[in-house]
Amino acid sequence: MPLRRPSALLVPLLAIALAMVSARPAQAQLLGPVQNLPNVQLPGTGLPATLPAAPLRSVDDLLRGSLALTRKLQIDALRRSEPRRVDVDPHGAPILRGEFLAIGLSDAQRDAVRALGFSVDRATPADATLGLDFVVLHDTHRRSTARAMRALQQAAPDATFTYQHLYLPAGHADVANATSAATPPSSASTRRVGLVDGGVDPADPALAHARIERHGCDTANPSRHGTAVAARLVAGDPDTLYAADLWCGDAVGGATSNLVDALAWMAREHVAVINISLVGPDNPVLARAVQAMIARGHVLVSAVGNDGPAAPPLFPAAYPGVIGVSGVDARDRVLPEAGSGDQVDFCASGVLGSGRDALRGTSFAAPIAARKAARLLDAPRAGAAAQVQQQLIGEARPLGGPGHDPRYGYGLLSP
Repeated sequence: MPLRRPSALLVPLLAIALAMVSARPAQAQLLGPVQNLPNVQLPGTGLPATLPAAPLRSVDDLLRGSLALTRKLQIDALRRSEPRRVDVDPHGAPILRGEFLAIGLSDAQRDAVRALGFSVDRATPADATLGLDFVVLHDTHRRSTARAMRALQQAAPDATFTYQHLYLPAGHADVANATSAATPPSSASTRRVGLVDGGVDPADPALAHARIERHGCDTANPSRHGTAVAARLVAGDPDTLYAADLWCGDAVGGATSNLVDALAWMAREHVAVINISLVGPDNPVLARAVQAMIARGHVLVSAVGNDGPAAPPLFPAAYPGVIGVSGVDARDRVLPEAGSGDQVDFCASGVLGSGRDALRGTSFAAPIAARKAARLLDAPRAGAAAQVQQQLIGEARPLGGPGHDPRYGYGLLSP
């Protein structure tokens, strides 16, 4: 296979990475200013390559300015700000330190891992709803991630262990200044639609007519990312929005087990179409949950991520049966930071607003596709994912080559 030419997007990102390697402070310190970082901008964004001096306090802090140019910078910021809680797996994906997931542990295997200093959380509602058999393990001995994983694999070599991965928002902007405009309700019938993201602000003008059902937190903790995605998802209509918050006001969130629990809640509520504007690595627990949801007749729509066209596929968008959505700008040009490949099924506008306050990324393209899918499916039914995808292909306007294009998918879906 011939080698692909490096994308122009990688040039400034490489400069950023090299500067961070030489200037990065110790991991145990709070996030601080990085000196001597070159003033490089991602093409088409106008965002400077600098890191914030304040520690992360919420999910919105991950979306400020150039911190969200790549997932790598988001991950680095999390590790600096929360070194005792956040680590990375062998592939560099973010994980909760000291937490692991296990699939199919027998009673004897549970006793074996307990004897090594791991506590075992009881089964979650997701197990019964989606037919999964997994538990969350906590390392009470505070070993390194590698040592803890080796101990688990030695205690139960026939079991499947994985990490408690963290899934991050697939969009960026100066979220502190971002605002949503009120959208006149349409004449379309109301619908039920799901959102797995950060918290949603019911006072936002764009959600004035929506009924919001919450899951995941005892109190409301709105985020700009979750609210902006929700605004595009309901588009001013009096829909019922089932909104699962994976952060609950914390900077560290988006854990695999919470994402699976959110999907199980949507299944119990019979929500047919679910938007997920989060990205992360392949995880066997999440993969099984996604397969179960699709088999039950739900349609999952997910952003493909903003790591660039040469980056490996991100999940859940890259799982079979999930509708993956990329983003385009106002001229229908694919966003330079958008992912590319077989996982891209469609594209939609990935820019919300204008100027320095604009929200940008595949996060904001996915809800356009999810909203169109929700018009086609009012309740889960067998084979719905494939059927809805075929109907959307008929509605899409081709932008790339004939058939499926790795950048634009089957074409543009307009609001």
